[in-house]
Amino acid sequence: MPVINILSPHVADLIAAGEVVERPASVVKELIENAVDAGAKNVTVELHGGGAYIRVTDDGCGMAPEDAGVCFLRHATSKLSDARGLEAIGTLGFRGEALAAVSAVSRIELTTRAAGAESGIYMTVEAGDIQEMRPTGCPRGTTMVVRDLFYNTPARLKFMKSDRAESAQSVGVAGRCALGHPEVSLRCIRDGAEVFFTPGDGLLRSAAYAVLGREAAAGLLPCAGEQEGVAVEGFISSPRSGRGSRTQQFFFVNGRPIRSLTAQTALENAYKNTLLVGKFPACVLHINLSCAAVDVNVHPTKAEVKFTDEKKIYDAVYYAALSALAQEQGAQQIKLSPTTKRALELEPEARPYASGRSHGAAAYGRSWGEREYAPPPRYSAPRGGALRDSASSGVSGRVYESLLKQTAPVQTELPLPAEPPRITRETAPAPPEAAWRLIGEAMDTYILVERGEELIFIDKHAAHERILFDRLKAAGLKAMSQTLLEPMVFRPAEETRLALLEHAHRLAELGFEVESFGEAEFILRAIPESIDAPEAISTLEELAADIHSGEDDSLLHTMACKAAIKAGRRTDARELTVLAEKVLSGEIKYCPHGRPVSFALTKRELDKQIKRIV
Repeated sequence: MPVINILSPHVADLIAAGEVVERPASVVKELIENAVDAGAKNVTVELHGGGAYIRVTDDGCGMAPEDAGVCFLRHATSKLSDARGLEAIGTLGFRGEALAAVSAVSRIELTTRAAGAESGIYMTVEAGDIQEMRPTGCPRGTTMVVRDLFYNTPARLKFMKSDRAESAQSVGVAGRCALGHPEVSLRCIRDGAEVFFTPGDGLLRSAAYAVLGREAAAGLLPCAGEQEGVAVEGFISSPRSGRGSRTQQFFFVNGRPIRSLTAQTALENAYKNTLLVGKFPACVLHINLSCAAVDVNVHPTKAEVKFTDEKKIYDAVYYAALSALAQEQGAQQIKLSPTTKRALELEPEARPYASGRSHGAAAYGRSWGEREYAPPPRYSAPRGGALRDSASSGVSGRVYESLLKQTAPVQTELPLPAEPPRITRETAPAPPEAAWRLIGEAMDTYILVERGEELIFIDKHAAHERILFDRLKAAGLKAMSQTLLEPMVFRPAEETRLALLEHAHRLAELGFEVESFGEAEFILRAIPESIDAPEAISTLEELAADIHSGEDDSLLHTMACKAAIKAGRRTDARELTVLAEKVLSGEIKYCPHGRPVSFALTKRELDKQIKRIV
C-alpha cells in the first residue's frame, strides 16, 4: 500500500493560502497593494467584525472580462511575464498568488470595469471556484468584498484572535500602506466609523499626520540623504519624542513596507547619546534604490527582502538620520498652560505637590528656571556615610522620599534597659559595616564609594530600579495613583489602542486612569505617584503591551525602570548615600534583569594599571 499521497489541487491551494493569508490583515494588505499597482488614486477600506467583512474599493485601471475570469487562478499576474522580470521587480505584487490564496479560503464578490469599457463584470467566487459571472454597471476601477475568511479551514480559524485584535491589525496594515504611498488617498473605515483619511497630496507629512496623529507628527524631523545610489527620505522623531517601543518605526523600500534589522540598527545607532535609555526612535523612512539591488522574492508575504549590499543601506539610513539630528534646532521653548503657570507662581510651601506632578520638573522637586522645590528636612546619615547639607541644590524630592521609605530612621537616643539583656547566638548583633566614604558620582551614572582598599562603582539607576521592583512585587502590583491637574490626550498605535481597551481595569490597578476619547484617541486622567508625567504616556503604552503578553514580571520591570533615577541626570548626594548604603549592606546585588548593580576595583588593581607595582 503506498505511503506517499499526492494531495488534491484543493488541499494544495489551502496549504498555499496559509503562506500568504495569515489573518484578515493579510487580505487588506494584498488588496490595497493590488489597487496601488492598478494606478488607483483613491482607495477605501471598510472593515466589519474584525475580518468577517472586508471591502476594498479603488479607482484604478480595472479589469476586462477575460482578465477577471482568470485573476483568481494561481500564478495569474499582470506584473510578470518571464524569469527575467524577477531580476528587477518594481511592483508591489508579482507572484500571482494573492487573489488565488484569498479566494481559496473565503467567499468573494468582485465588481470591476476597465477604463473605456461600456459595462463592468460582477463575479462571485467561493473556495476558489467561480459561482457567478455577469455584466453589470459600475464605475471604473475594482471593488473586492471578502467574507467568511477561513470558513473552510477550521485549523486556521481557531487561531484567529478577537474581533478587536484582528481589526486593529488590519487598520495597522492599512496605515502602513498609506504611509508607503502618500500620493494615494486612502480612507479606512472600521465598523462604520472613519479611522483615518489621507489626502493623497503626495506629501509624506500629510499622510503621517492622518495615520499617526497630530502629536506624533508634530515631533517628526525631516530626514534625507543619499549614499552610493541609495536615497533615504522621510521623517524621524526628535530625541525629545522617543517612544516606549518600536511600533512606530516604518521602513519602506521602493514603496514596499518591509522589516529590516539593518535599517533599524542604523537608525537607532544614530540616536546614541541623544535618546534616553529605554526609549526608541520613531520614523517613516523611504529607502529608494535600484530594483536590481534588492530581492523581494524571499517570502510570500514580501515583508522580508535581501539587499545586494547591506552596508550601503546601513550607511544611507545612519548618515541621513545623523544629519537630521544634527540640524535640529536647540531646545524648544516650553509652553505652559495657565493652570501650570499659576501653580509655579505659588510659594514652594503652597504648591500642590501631589497633584502637580503632571506639570513637569518643578512639581517633582527639580529645578525649572530659577525655582526649586523646597527640600525635605535633613536626616541623619547612615553609618559610615558622608552627607551634604540638606539644602543642596538639585534635590529630587520624589526620589529622595521614595528612598527614605526604604531606610529605617536612625535613632540618636535609646532608653537604657532595666537590666542588660542576655546575648545569645540568635540575638547577637551583626558585626559593624566597614567604614566607607561617598566620593560622588561619575558621568551622572555611577556612584563612587571608597571602602577600605576598594573603589566601588554602583549603577544608580539599576540599584534604585531594584528597590522599586521589590516594593511593587511586595505590594502585589498595586500602585498609588495621583490625579493630573490637566488630563493628557494622546493617540496610540493601533495595536496599543487594542491593549488599552482590553486591559483598562488592570492598568487602573497600576495607577493609570485612562479612557477612550473619540475614535482613535485616549485621555489620561491619573498616573502612578512614582511616575513622572512626561514619561506617563510612553510608560502606559509599554505596560499595555506587557499586560497583553501576560508577563507580570515585565509589568514590574517597566514600572520600576520608569520610576527609577535616570542615568545621565545629576543626583543629589543624599540620594546617592541611601543607595550606596543599601548596596554596601548586601541588600541589593542585582537589578531586576539580573545584572550586577556594582563592581569593585582594589587598590592593588589600580596600582598595577599605572605600573606602581608589577
